[in-house]
Amino acid sequence: MKFFIDTANLSEIREADALGVLDGVTTNPSLMAKEGITGDARVMEHYKAICEMIDGPVSAEVIATDYEGMVSEGRKLAGLHPQIVVKVPATENGIKAIKQLAKEGIKTNCTLIFSSGQAIMAAKAGATYVSPFIGRIDDMNYDGISLIDQMVGIYSNYGFQTQILAASIRNVKHILECAEIGADVVTSPLKPLKGLLNHPLTTIGLEKFLADHKKAQG
Repeated sequence: MKFFIDTANLSEIREADALGVLDGVTTNPSLMAKEGITGDARVMEHYKAICEMIDGPVSAEVIATDYEGMVSEGRKLAGLHPQIVVKVPATENGIKAIKQLAKEGIKTNCTLIFSSGQAIMAAKAGATYVSPFIGRIDDMNYDGISLIDQMVGIYSNYGFQTQILAASIRNVKHILECAEIGADVVTSPLKPLKGLLNHPLTTIGLEKFLADHKKAQG
């Protein structure tokens, strides 16, 4: 499984990358705004700064909702850096834009996926990744992990090459369940990623080893 971090915060990206297990970054307008990154020029420079920090794909989202606008923005984003993957929403215009961008060799991430039907359409259009938002599905009292499981089965049935990028990760449990059922990628905030390392028995065991070492040294 690949680990992406879902943030626009450069310090968090740097910290995740230092762990040695980071494979990519996803961002969106909300995450940019959270970091105070506003205005087209600043946003574009921030995307480039992220690309220069890591060795992996960086998802950058279009703002347009019409077909022509999505394609135009997608080309502009892709031209910023070879690592850019263009995020496009799972709408009718979005699917059309993904098809065109794929024809041009531009990698895409179909975002805001909430059903297997949307995932099938995105894969047939040639999306590089699809991003089902499992946390938001859970918020609606449905099971986001079941959607991932269904998508894995469908993609396997038909040999789709599109990668399932589980998004809206809320906790360590989400990550482990996605790994168990075969999601290709999870994109998560820093806290759940680092949470994979936490276990009380590890802490207790290390404390005992250090205490015993101290005794052995007199």
